[in-house]
Amino acid sequence: MKEVKTLFKEQFENLGIIFRISRYSDKSQYQSHYLGLVWQYLYPLIQIAIYWLVFGIGLKSGNNMNGISYLPWMVIGYTVWFYMNRVTLDGSKSITSRVGMVSKMKFPMSVLPTIKLVSNLSSFWTMLVFSIFVGLLNGIYPSLMWIQWIYYFVAMLIFLLALGIFNSAVTILIRDWHIMLQSLMRVLFYMSGVLFNFETTAFPAPFVRLLQLNPFYYIISGFRESFLNETWFWDRPVLTLEFWAFTLFFLLVGSHLHYKFRSRFMDLI
Repeated sequence: MKEVKTLFKEQFENLGIIFRISRYSDKSQYQSHYLGLVWQYLYPLIQIAIYWLVFGIGLKSGNNMNGISYLPWMVIGYTVWFYMNRVTLDGSKSITSRVGMVSKMKFPMSVLPTIKLVSNLSSFWTMLVFSIFVGLLNGIYPSLMWIQWIYYFVAMLIFLLALGIFNSAVTILIRDWHIMLQSLMRVLFYMSGVLFNFETTAFPAPFVRLLQLNPFYYIISGFRESFLNETWFWDRPVLTLEFWAFTLFFLLVGSHLHYKFRSRFMDLI
């Protein structure tokens, strides 16, 4: 736990650096493109349109969403997934891709995954507003339950921080890890309930229960339950405990690996 406390202490002490580098990363990533930062918002919207056409209209997956139209149901899920997927993959290579910066500037390496977490927030906010707009067009209006999204947002940030610290350390120790992670995230995309609802009688109960262990599913379904006015998070205590158990595991193991090998990261890279 001492390493976890050190981890959070370094994040709070370097918030200024985190936000400054995040803004710089956003500008530098798209500076050679004609549309610039517009691509940060345009790409996910194009993906949403494709999935809606394929799954919502083509395969008609949206006919049974507990009375909710498929488009707002899918858009909320994809918004959360898109952010978590990008932060997870970017965070895993955050240290290896910033070797030059680390060697020239004086700040702890533990903030590098957090920089990726913050730099992707701008597109997340845009997509979240778009999700709410789509929901309003489909008759989904604000209620007291909407305040619950704050809990899931904080839970998502803590989970992604833990996952980023873990993956960034393992990527340095095992160079194939990032490639394996990319493949794993492709599988998790379909196993996290982003495009279809697997909590139906069409799937065996043991299989559904296994998929519910996925922490990405917990966050995605949590945002949906908040904005679609379905369930409070304390109404599913088992899933909540399982999610925080996963988060604590990645925090403990990730921070241990990070601080144990941090002095050797430059040599290993």
